[in-house]
Amino acid sequence: MRVAGGGLVRRWGGRAVGLAITGVGLYIVAPSILSLFGAWPRLADVEFWWFPVLVVLEFASFAALWWLARLALAQHAADEEPRPVHAGWGTIATAQLAGNAASKVVPGGAATGGVLQARLLIQAGQPAAVVASALTAIGLITTGVLLLLPVLTVPAVLIGPPPARQLELGLLVSLIMAIVIVGLGLTALTWKRFVVLVGRATGRIIHVVKHSVTADSCAALLVTQRDRVAAAFEGRWWAAALAAAANRMFDYAALVAALVALDAHARPSMVLLAYVVAQALAMIPITPGGLGFVDAGLTALLVLIGVSADTALIGTLLYRLVSFWLPIPVGLLAWAGWRIHRHVTDPSRTEAPPPAGEDV
Repeated sequence: MRVAGGGLVRRWGGRAVGLAITGVGLYIVAPSILSLFGAWPRLADVEFWWFPVLVVLEFASFAALWWLARLALAQHAADEEPRPVHAGWGTIATAQLAGNAASKVVPGGAATGGVLQARLLIQAGQPAAVVASALTAIGLITTGVLLLLPVLTVPAVLIGPPPARQLELGLLVSLIMAIVIVGLGLTALTWKRFVVLVGRATGRIIHVVKHSVTADSCAALLVTQRDRVAAAFEGRWWAAALAAAANRMFDYAALVAALVALDAHARPSMVLLAYVVAQALAMIPITPGGLGFVDAGLTALLVLIGVSADTALIGTLLYRLVSFWLPIPVGLLAWAGWRIHRHVTDPSRTEAPPPAGEDV
């Protein structure tokens, strides 16, 4: 009994702690969630044509992620003998949508979504090692782009505010940023010395607050991660950099469009900083998908950069509607469709009749 009890603790203890943390987190952010939900009727004031615009921008962001996954899986599959089944667009999109939905509704966040995405890809015929390497490379390159964004906004912040009513330039800013990101990404993937220099400079800065981190250790870690990404997308570096940049920039453009729809006034560079912080909050696995924390944090940040409190609340709600809430039912439908397809087309899943003489 003691062993069984210990096994139960090991099996369910971590999950219980995770659920408890999620419950406490939801309790803390409950007022902001209720406030956000209370503003839903205000979306009726937004001109209807903005909704398809936002949906198209978010779809483009997701499509860029599918492209990135296709590139990574194709590269790793080329190294396998015998070569595995080619992953089609439908399979990749279904796996990503289902994993994304799970990360937003199940405690564990991105880890849970990644497991589900990997499972669907493996069931589709991709080797487990290929899937693990591809998803790791995708996580590294997309996180790298996110970390690069605030650095790129510093010059724009220092230049000073543009003329009034220039938030629309945020859509142009997203295009310019994408071009710069692609250029820097290709430089990092083709010129290792550049990564070493950046790593050493970063290590010196971090060493000031954390003495265990040195310039050499930071550079070595950065080069290791760079090598993993370079190997994952070898021969397709420009496409990988473009897809990773497009994934973030289309999502940022959706936030800008949500604010423009409400005639908000803010600097595109400051909105980009608010966007980066919101994405960082979404990575904190306290509530699924950063529910509540991202909404409250993004609303507060928009107010800090000059957007009125009322507009910031509705803008956050409009953006989160297409980037957080809408993908959940879409992902659940994708997962359900996948299960039905597997049940219908895979004969091995059909139950065989019991042997003669065996009780049913």
